[in-house]
Amino acid sequence: MKRTLLSALLIAVLLSGCSLPSAASPTPTWPAVPTLGVPFTETATPIPLPVDSFTPVPTLTPISAAPTICTDPKVVALLDSLKVSILDANGALLSSLVSPQGMEVRYFRNGAVIMYTPEQAKFLFETTYEANWGAEPGSGLEKKGSFHDVVVPDLAKIFNQPYTLHCNELRHGGATYELSWPYAKDFYSIHFTGTEQYGYLDWHTWAVGVEYANGKPVIYALMNFFWEP
Repeated sequence: MKRTLLSALLIAVLLSGCSLPSAASPTPTWPAVPTLGVPFTETATPIPLPVDSFTPVPTLTPISAAPTICTDPKVVALLDSLKVSILDANGALLSSLVSPQGMEVRYFRNGAVIMYTPEQAKFLFETTYEANWGAEPGSGLEKKGSFHDVVVPDLAKIFNQPYTLHCNELRHGGATYELSWPYAKDFYSIHFTGTEQYGYLDWHTWAVGVEYANGKPVIYALMNFFWEP
């Protein structure tokens, strides 16, 4: 009986030993291998623009530049009209040639400056008002007299001689001083070269300042140049 129990107990132990789980080796957990993906490259897709999205630059047709006093035939006509007004003593015509800002007159290059408005210019062949034009070169005596007694005879003299016109140039036949135009604006020279008899020292130049007023050439200055001792 005891042997039987012992045998049974032994069998039971053996059976329980067969059912005991064996210690299993733990399965190692490896770090995940990173997936090397292909870098994402965004390809820009051009957006089509409408045909009229750009405004083309228009082709400009060249426009001829406005004539300067050196190329404008109206300026030569102005000087011709000045000649007529002086030789005919035409105050109305002279008035129409004067700048709205007035006309400055110098009988001597370094003498007095006398200003005339267009309205005053109408009466320059009639008025007896005597202006002081400054000191005579050489003698130093003061030159006094009206416009038609002092300036008109001198202008008439040059207009009655063979003269030439020169734009923005002071022509002369020799001088003891430096000729200069005192304005920063355009002018014309009415130049008489002089005569061989006097060694051309009787040259004579009247400079006429010309500007535009409403597109019309007008006179803003008159200035006298001649040989001085």
